[in-house]
Amino acid sequence: MREVNLSGVDLNLLPALEALIRRRNVTRAAADVGLSQPAMSRALARLRAVLGDPILVRAPGGLAPTARAASLLPHLTGALDRLGGVIHAPDFHPATLDRAFHIAAGDGQALLLGPPLLAAIRAQAPRATLRFLPVGADIREHIESGDLDLAFATATTPLPPGAHSEPLAEDRLALVARRGDRPGDAPWSLAEYSARDHATVTIFGDRVSEIDAELAEAGLVRRIALTTPHFLVALAAVGATDCVTTLSAALAWRFADALGLQLYEPPLRQKRLSLTMVAAATRAADPGLLWLKARLKETAADVYGAPARPSISSSRSSRGG
Repeated sequence: MREVNLSGVDLNLLPALEALIRRRNVTRAAADVGLSQPAMSRALARLRAVLGDPILVRAPGGLAPTARAASLLPHLTGALDRLGGVIHAPDFHPATLDRAFHIAAGDGQALLLGPPLLAAIRAQAPRATLRFLPVGADIREHIESGDLDLAFATATTPLPPGAHSEPLAEDRLALVARRGDRPGDAPWSLAEYSARDHATVTIFGDRVSEIDAELAEAGLVRRIALTTPHFLVALAAVGATDCVTTLSAALAWRFADALGLQLYEPPLRQKRLSLTMVAAATRAADPGLLWLKARLKETAADVYGAPARPSISSSRSSRGG
């Protein structure tokens, strides 16, 4: 058997070969693949040289494929179909999607977005599953390797090489205290804010934050009474003590009544909290992931853009009463 070096073969000859064997006519084969008759004749000559076989021979009534050429036809048809699938993205149908989506998220994000996102997924892709994983120090490696489909981050979170972020939602910071803990309706001063004990959330175990940097510029230091990786723990601690915390207003509103919380405008320069979703840039064309991102954006718009949510006020309770 003659050995063929594929690195030296023009793969554009394969459609021509398939058409020649199937049509048994150079002119009709040329029309099938969009070549002129002379160009197809040249292609046939090149194919004969590469394969060491005449491919088509004279026969009563016209041309006939050689035994080897005839045996190649089913393999060529399958190979061209598979190559087409490599070049052209297959049609995507959520109803047939059968995969698990892995998302790294804090407990607050998972609680706010997880249930409505799961409902949206189950409505369109009932065989798909959703898996929330904790955000750890190795999150960058998991994004780069593709072990994670998505991760939630703020706009200021450093991204690993090869990662891509997209805006997801706009939230804001709220200063949260126990309801009735502070008399009066005057705005919080930075000095009053720093004088209170704080419950803080640290995902990576790093206690340094932009809030502390702003306080330091004013010559102030806050005392941190509780450090936890869980947002709900911080809120529950505030509801049970005279500590305060500063975190997502959307999350605090959700639990204000249950935990007896009151929300205030924090006396800080930066109150915006922009949420992004991060994925490996190599997954940009993944149709399943693109579909998931679209569902997530819809979910986030409903969760973080609730029009009935009252504005934060130092003189009103969490539900505007």
